[in-house]
Amino acid sequence: MLAVTVICIGKLKESFFREAAAEYQKRLSRFCSFNIKELAEAPLPENPSDAQVAAALKKEGEAVINEIPSGAYSVALCVEGKQLSSPELAEKIEGVALSGKSNVCFIIGSSFGLSDEVKQKCDLKLSFSKMTFPHQLFRVLLLEQIYRAFSITNKMKYHK
Repeated sequence: MLAVTVICIGKLKESFFREAAAEYQKRLSRFCSFNIKELAEAPLPENPSDAQVAAALKKEGEAVINEIPSGAYSVALCVEGKQLSSPELAEKIEGVALSGKSNVCFIIGSSFGLSDEVKQKCDLKLSFSKMTFPHQLFRVLLLEQIYRAFSITNKMKYHK
């Protein structure tokens, strides 16, 4: 069974986001071994300088890299990444499984994004849109799209 790991900086604070994420985790359990790893945000002042943001991204990036499962196909979620349709994402995940890799790892950075080191280490840079989404909502969107990908692959009616 394919393992899917989501590494993210920060916790879901709002109960409705936690409930939505839990629902998709439950749904995903029938298709894959699913795991979320929440890592701490590096502390920053209210109006951080560029140097402070860079230092925080570096610190968070080191923590992220240490958590990527060995041999995983890793996907950095970033605005400059490639945009895929839901069927294309399903194809990508299925292709990873068929290639012999046992884990797909999606990485969500903090509100300042991901370090260049993390992006360079990843096999794919993926963008959901040129738009900006609330950080907590984005995790739910990612989980929904992973679930949709499995529903497409398994020819379920969920994806229309």
